Amino acid sequence: MDYMYIFIKLGTGFIGLWLITKLLGKKEISQLTPFDFVSSLMLSELVGASIYDREVHFPELVFALVLWAVLSLGFEKVLQLFPWLNPKLSGRPDVLVRDGRVDPEAMRRNKLDWHQVTMLLREQSIFSLREVAFAVFEPNGNLSVLKKSPAESVVREDLDLPDKKVELPVLLIDKGCLDEDQLKSIGRDRSWLEEELRKQGAKRLEDIYYGEWTESGGLYIQHGS
Repeated sequence: MDYMYIFIKLGTGFIGLWLITKLLGKKEISQLTPFDFVSSLMLSELVGASIYDREVHFPELVFALVLWAVLSLGFEKVLQLFPWLNPKLSGRPDVLVRDGRVDPEAMRRNKLDWHQVTMLLREQSIFSLREVAFAVFEPNGNLSVLKKSPAESVVREDLDLPDKKVELPVLLIDKGCLDEDQLKSIGRDRSWLEEELRKQGAKRLEDIYYGEWTESGGLYIQHGS
């Protein structure tokens, strides 16, 4: 294939992608909805495949870019004119934690496990579920968190107290499953855990949806539905 022809098609594809991006509005990667993400993949594949395909000529590439821009803009306009379609097509926020209590059904609905959720919490400098009042899973995959009110907290400096040791919570129970390695890492065994669960009114390990441990706070559990 003629190198000049590749250059022309590549330049056209680059300019076309840039124009479409400008027309559709600026969005960071973290703000992309599932539709935006799939649309970007398909558009890049369309341009990439056409550059080296001898059967796809320059006018066809331009036509494909224009058609894609029209379809994408049309889709955006439809969502603006009919807002009730937006949750169905782009997804809606889902509350994972409400008033400090986890919603197991919301976790299942969004196909999330605790390793994913705790990672999203750590990205916001939250290392324990005890700190969370509300957590909303956004359509773009982010987690919006409202912490519990710190109003009852006393500033340690005001009371001239020594600094409290900082601890990283250990996830022991995830959806009724015990992490034996984590249990060993804190120097405890299954008998100790079962006794702690009984103290908190839990009869079976399988009934616990989430359980974490800190030396200062002890065992913190939440029951499943």
